[in-house]
Amino acid sequence: MKSKTPVITIDGPTASGKGTVSQMVASALDWHLLDSGALYRVVALAAIQHDVALDNSKGLEVIAANLDVQFKAAGSGVPSRVILEGQDVSELIRAESHGNLASKVAKLPVVRAALMGRQRDFRVAPGLVADGRDMGTVVFPDASLKFYLIASPKVRAERRYLQLKEKGAADTLAALEDEIRERDVRDAEREVSPLKPADDAIMVDTSEMNVDQVFDFLMNEVRKQFTDS
Repeated sequence: MKSKTPVITIDGPTASGKGTVSQMVASALDWHLLDSGALYRVVALAAIQHDVALDNSKGLEVIAANLDVQFKAAGSGVPSRVILEGQDVSELIRAESHGNLASKVAKLPVVRAALMGRQRDFRVAPGLVADGRDMGTVVFPDASLKFYLIASPKVRAERRYLQLKEKGAADTLAALEDEIRERDVRDAEREVSPLKPADDAIMVDTSEMNVDQVFDFLMNEVRKQFTDS
């Protein structure tokens, strides 16, 4: 799995801000971007569309191994478009319900194994920014630079609430905080690739930071790493 192509991993729990800042870092460096969470959301959506139960390990393994998905780059700072079996599902997979389903699917070892090679295939020149939960611990343990973003459940719920409110969603703040806490426990306690920082990751608490401040902090570390190397 070793490669000379550099990788920066940005891991952390849901709504920690890693998705937005990963896009910003990738754009600033003109590197490729891997949104690993989108893959699990797509698996969950494909399972629903093909009437495969989310506790059917074998069926989910088949879906993950044969996933017909494409990521199409959008403008700078704009999320890539996600195309599943020819259909643009970019907005659909971002619904909170699909995030919770993806967390359940991600617990399954057969699904994670089926998607491992696909994730590593994103590692191409000039470099890759990988956003997820186990990018620095499992998928790219030899990454050049690793970050782990955290924030309190309350802060993360407030962020997600504002995002959903802009889209007209009706989730309450209290319900979102409960869901986030439940996902944290589920992600941290799963048997395979549990949510945790890599031993050599730089911890970044984003609770009191806006996205520009997080970006500036990360890019400062990136410049130090690749200037000093």
